[in-house]
Amino acid sequence: MTAGPKPGFSTRAIHAGHEALGRNKGYEYARTHNRTRASLEGNLAALEGGRHGLCFASGLAATNTLLMTLSSGDHVVAGDNLYGGTYRLFEKVLRRLGLTFTFVPASDPAAVERAFQPGTKMLVIETPTNPMMQLTDIAAVSAMARKRGIKVVVDNTFMTPFFQRPLELGADVVLHSVTKYLNGHSDMVGGALVTSDEPLAEQLRYLQNAVGAVPGPMDCWLALRGTKTLAVRMERHERNARALAEHLSKHGAVSRVLYPGLPAHPQHELARRQASGFGGMISFIPGDGSLEAGTRVFNRFKLFLRAESLGGVESLVCHPASMTHASVPREDRLRIGFADGLLRLSVGIEDIEDLRADLEQTLQCV
Repeated sequence: MTAGPKPGFSTRAIHAGHEALGRNKGYEYARTHNRTRASLEGNLAALEGGRHGLCFASGLAATNTLLMTLSSGDHVVAGDNLYGGTYRLFEKVLRRLGLTFTFVPASDPAAVERAFQPGTKMLVIETPTNPMMQLTDIAAVSAMARKRGIKVVVDNTFMTPFFQRPLELGADVVLHSVTKYLNGHSDMVGGALVTSDEPLAEQLRYLQNAVGAVPGPMDCWLALRGTKTLAVRMERHERNARALAEHLSKHGAVSRVLYPGLPAHPQHELARRQASGFGGMISFIPGDGSLEAGTRVFNRFKLFLRAESLGGVESLVCHPASMTHASVPREDRLRIGFADGLLRLSVGIEDIEDLRADLEQTLQCV
């Protein structure tokens, strides 16, 4: 405000404290910069051990922005058990715009290497996968990709940086749905990318502003509140999940349990080698794996809430074939052992006795 007679109260309330033309504190437009978002970005980068963090309005917004660093004709190798929304984005949206994709069993490093082409620019994996709990040897595939100049992207949503830090294993970018464990309270939607690759970070920062799929400051504040308790929450999530996985593995009404923390998991040793824990996600196949068996069990849960999301303090149950992975063709699901009746549990931090009792009563119908 200019010098002169003292303005009235309403005028001062609206105009006092505004900066002069051409001078600002680095936050001239909220889509470009926001102080709360910058705090969250710095926080997530520190947790993942990266130099640059970038936050987005959702996990898919983060994925889409990352793929926008590519050009028409570029080739992407991806795991064949990605989150259904990621598969839909790749197959139904980005393929139409000229990108090409090859989906492979990323648990087999040799299969990943065979899929590389001269035009391959990026490898996108989840480990563990959703919902089959398959693991990828991050160090092995990163070494293969680095020789060819291929960027390796790891979706670390299930494990969080508390249990697994892909950048330390050679990955170029870590992807998160912040909606899930990082926030931990099921009350915001967000996504994030973390990298130490300076040129890539600069390109992503440009796209973050140009495309504009950024989170609001309140969502960033909620996520920052969540990361403060990430360590204690993840310890409890895992402790409960391990107990329930062991219970399910001995249950006569369950034909298969998918949890990397079980010694019977085919990649249990890899899980122990590249992560410090096994996480809070379990998938299991009730009865004969039919849709009917899965539906009966799904509808009987009382404590586990029926929902698509995951990673909150409350326990959730999901039927992926009709919910999170409905966009994936049934033949593709069945090919990887993804039964119609498979159920996915996001194990919360409630008392383990109550969770075990709910599982026991719902499995009585099988």
